[in-house]
Amino acid sequence: MSYRLQKLYEEKVFKDPVHRYIHVRDQVIWDLIGTKEFQRLRRIKQLGTTYLTFHGAEHSRFSHSLGVYEIIRRMVDDVFSGRPEWSEEDRLLALCAGLLHDVGHGPFSHTFEKIFNLDHEEMTREIIEGSTEINSILQRVGVDFPKQVSEIIEKTSTNKLVTSMISSQIDADRMDYLLRDAYYTGVSYGNFDMERILRVMRPRPDGIVIKKSGMHAVEHYLISRFQMYWQVYFHPVSRSAEAILLKILQRAKYLNETGYHFNYVPVHFGNLFEGNVELDEYLKLDESVLLYYFQVWQEESDEILSDLCQRFLNRHLFKYVDFQDQIHSEKLVELHQLFLKIGINPDYYLVKDTISDEAYDYFRYGEEDGKKPILLLFPNGELKEISRKSELVDGITGKKLSDSKLYYPHDLIYNEPDETRKKIIEIIEEIAGAKSR
Repeated sequence: MSYRLQKLYEEKVFKDPVHRYIHVRDQVIWDLIGTKEFQRLRRIKQLGTTYLTFHGAEHSRFSHSLGVYEIIRRMVDDVFSGRPEWSEEDRLLALCAGLLHDVGHGPFSHTFEKIFNLDHEEMTREIIEGSTEINSILQRVGVDFPKQVSEIIEKTSTNKLVTSMISSQIDADRMDYLLRDAYYTGVSYGNFDMERILRVMRPRPDGIVIKKSGMHAVEHYLISRFQMYWQVYFHPVSRSAEAILLKILQRAKYLNETGYHFNYVPVHFGNLFEGNVELDEYLKLDESVLLYYFQVWQEESDEILSDLCQRFLNRHLFKYVDFQDQIHSEKLVELHQLFLKIGINPDYYLVKDTISDEAYDYFRYGEEDGKKPILLLFPNGELKEISRKSELVDGITGKKLSDSKLYYPHDLIYNEPDETRKKIIEIIEEIAGAKSR
């Protein structure tokens, strides 16, 4: 029997708090899970710094990747199998892409990427197509199979249906992370009826469509996602921790560039500081490595690096006020000058953070940079975009979610304030429109 079709002698199951059980019968999938590149995902948190706000959010990208695989497996084995629009030849491709879609993420993913100019999707491609254990397994399926899997994840594949299963307005990735993140953060916002949505999904050459009878379940899913962004993903305290994390990496990179002598040399960063990314070096990085450096950097002679690391590890986070550029931009310039006057470097201790758009992308179906719409399938075979039939979705279509905060070290400003600090406090409270948080 060919490796592509080979099954395990006995089904393997993972007990999972979201899907109850994750089932593995394919030898290829079992072998991929056992690779060192996939096992590395156990050491990378799914929600980055969010555990400093929601203490239960310690789950990993490993568990999320297994969850995405399981949803894809249920799609292809329980819903799509036997339908004329679905080709069984695509089954393993979909399963592998679902399992591996996040394999390129680095520690504290998005912050890490920002500092070192990385792209986790590009790293995913390199892992799948490069000299790795994952690649050697995919090569056994077929010489071109690694590239096929990579193209699905990159969204460059001509196979629009399988791509939509992994990445679309209502895909396996989003469904798993909403349910999983809601479970581990302890909130109820992300819960929706996934069972119902899976039952009403139908394959089409250009992507997944939803039976008209499932419209209300999709409405629930969209609202759940909207609320998760407001209440969890955009939480201002998590963003404070992320701001400090960003500044730690920024400071370490700056010190390396200026010839600073580290007591604890960041050898694991190697070429990253120089702007060169070696795959082997990248794969050695996980959050345990970064946290080790943050631990020892508390003892560095550089006061900024030492202080920022202490703040992150001990959760002494920055406070924040709401900030509006069009109203407060001049105040920010004044704060910069006052921070310098009292010896606080505003490049590291005064952070304006703006987030926007993420929770609304999927509603902007008419724009060039918008995502492909969710289509409802009517009994007569007609397809209609969901906001044309749902008043609820129509009411939120095209609206942007945005929020801007100004972060600052409350303890350095409010303790024993001198005249300059009093002026800083006055400006911060003026920006807040009330007492500072």
